[in-house]
Amino acid sequence: MTRRAAAFLLGLAAFMIFEWINLGFNLADGHDTAFYVVHGILIAVNIVLAVVLGAIGLRAWRAPGNAWRAPGNGAGTTENRAGKGNAT
Repeated sequence: MTRRAAAFLLGLAAFMIFEWINLGFNLADGHDTAFYVVHGILIAVNIVLAVVLGAIGLRAWRAPGNAWRAPGNGAGTTENRAGKGNAT
């Protein structure tokens, strides 16, 4: 994962947390209990998703030498040690 993608995930996570906490404080009084339960569940799920995205973004940002995207690390290749494919 590139640092640009990691920065995007971190920014998205921060925006989601700000947005949903702000929504929680701005819910007006006078609605049925079900309204608050549904919105509470939506807020909780989205904050959990934001924390997960933020953790992934932070892990990618801190990766040494950005190893997640380093070419030649063997991820997704079918070459053997001689540099030839696994053709039969």
